[in-house]
Amino acid sequence: MPWTHPSRPSRRSLLAGAAGVAGAVLLTGCSDGGASDADVTIPLERRMRETAVRDSTRLLERYDATTAAHPALAARLAPLRAAVAAHTAALSLTPSAPPSPSPSRSGGTGAAAPAASGEPVPPKPEEALSELADAERGLSESRTIDLAGAPGELARLLASVAACGAVHAYLLTSNPGATS
Repeated sequence: MPWTHPSRPSRRSLLAGAAGVAGAVLLTGCSDGGASDADVTIPLERRMRETAVRDSTRLLERYDATTAAHPALAARLAPLRAAVAAHTAALSLTPSAPPSPSPSRSGGTGAAAPAASGEPVPPKPEEALSELADAERGLSESRTIDLAGAPGELARLLASVAACGAVHAYLLTSNPGATS
């Protein structure tokens, strides 16, 4: 049987590519211009943190929209949303309290409420959980790729948050209360 090229790149190849790009950026960015490592690291870390906070805030908004559209999922989503709020606070440059849940906009009707991106939350709870899991999984993979260029402490934090996001994706797609 002839070998066929996979339809999408593996996670390992994405990480290797990200590491290569980060290495190339670091090598081409080196100069004798007198800039210290601290001058370069602080703005990079700040930009990375701001992006991570913005992404986490969008994820919080997705949790809120899903809870508003499907109030029966509120108890299941509450601990996961609380963890995302804690991640947002930990990634923030300024210490603050985690964002509180926004009030329900659907009035408990189960009607589709718009997510942060303006996309409606699917009307079926299973589909809504699946979309939320996809968002968690995508953000987790993005943060894993970002590790290659992150300064030490931020890299450790991103790794931890990415691992938690992967667990959230699993929990969102698993059958609660089922035994294996």
